[in-house]
Amino acid sequence: MNIENYNFNLPEELIANQPSINRSDSKLLVVQENLIDEKFKSIINYLKEGDLLVLNDTKVFNARLTANKQTGGKVEILLERQLNEFTASAITKTNRPLKENEILQISDSDVTAVVVEKNDYICKIEFSSDLETIIDTHGTIPIPPYMNRESNIMDQERYQTVYANDKKRRSSAAPTAGLHFDKSLLSDIESKGIEITNITLDIGLGTFKPISQNDYTKHTMHSEKIYLSEQTSELINCKIRSKSKIISVGTTTLRCLEAVYKKLGKIQPYEGDTDIFIYPGFSFEVVDSLITNFHLPKSTLLLLVSAFAGENAIKSAYDHAIEKRYRFYSYGDSMLLNRKNRNP
Repeated sequence: MNIENYNFNLPEELIANQPSINRSDSKLLVVQENLIDEKFKSIINYLKEGDLLVLNDTKVFNARLTANKQTGGKVEILLERQLNEFTASAITKTNRPLKENEILQISDSDVTAVVVEKNDYICKIEFSSDLETIIDTHGTIPIPPYMNRESNIMDQERYQTVYANDKKRRSSAAPTAGLHFDKSLLSDIESKGIEITNITLDIGLGTFKPISQNDYTKHTMHSEKIYLSEQTSELINCKIRSKSKIISVGTTTLRCLEAVYKKLGKIQPYEGDTDIFIYPGFSFEVVDSLITNFHLPKSTLLLLVSAFAGENAIKSAYDHAIEKRYRFYSYGDSMLLNRKNRNP
């Protein structure tokens, strides 16, 4: 249970800070008894008629704001969740930690913000104007910090899935496994007789909170909102009864489905929060296969995929991916994993 067992060395040049030219031209590593190198568009060859592909249709909002302290120091605000018209929870980045009641000025505006509460790594911030207007006027798309660049117009399109729902603009990070799908590929998948359905998990920045303790079982996940509709629930239950495969696009989709099953003992419509933390030893009940990107060392997501496919399989896959120069993280390449010990 030592998190150091999930560490690896990644050459910096393999960290993708730009998307592939075309979404479905990224690489796909199919992890079976042997490892198969493919282009992502070939994912269709590993899906069968009657399978169910489950997508997370959440949409990323312009969650990054820049501000200044009254002393002149720069502050980066990463909005995690809107709490009401004027207030949000956020992660802040600054040279010196912020204090409660500290006043900030949103850059290039007359908007001010007050740190009303600090809790662990998350602040509660109250703004002087309504938050929706501030986000639309001053916010930028929150690409991950390891890209070491400012977001641009391209990111507005490419750091979103093609199926993101405009009415669900609530995530501060993208469900990145879905970035590989274009509309043409999704259409081809449906034409093959594979059904597609949606869930929603509003991705918060807490998903990426580093594990700070050697014993990863002591780590606490930040809660995120999940939505599972009646239509999707019925479809999933139908597939479970028929023993058809349920393929999760991304770890967020998997967390939603397994969290609902764990909480209710079955799949049924649900709306609420989850802080489910999946690590080796977890018993999966819903998802049979998982499409996912390559994740950071010592992360909760690396623990999740190790629990799902098996630690040895993931280690071999990551070693292979590094050797074959796969691209890692949000704009990187992907894997297709099968659940360890899945019943035929």
